[in-house]
Amino acid sequence: MPAPIPTRIKLHKASRTLELGYTDGRSYQLPAEYLRVLSPSAEVRGHGRPVLQAGKINVALVGVEPAGRYALKLVFDDGHDSGLYSWDYLYRLATEQAQRWQAYLDELHQAGASRDPDVSAIRFIP
Repeated sequence: MPAPIPTRIKLHKASRTLELGYTDGRSYQLPAEYLRVLSPSAEVRGHGRPVLQAGKINVALVGVEPAGRYALKLVFDDGHDSGLYSWDYLYRLATEQAQRWQAYLDELHQAGASRDPDVSAIRFIP
């Protein structure tokens, strides 16, 4: 069964979130940072070898454009605009937000990386 198509799409620039509303009354707020680090673009997915996106805590969405009848093209203020977010992928990002976000945070921690672009983690090996 295909994922539902949002009936309401609203960019909240002040809170840096994308709101998706569905016919069943559910509404989801997706932070720009979350959308950016989980972009479906080849730049992020790395052609099968994902590239960890660090330092994106301050990223903002500056544009939302339709991509045919099947997706949205999101434009971020760091220049990233190559990912097409299908309705199915957006719905999975919305409904699996807690798990996907925690997996991302765990991956950052494992890599010794930070969400903050001004912070470099240093590991001391005993």
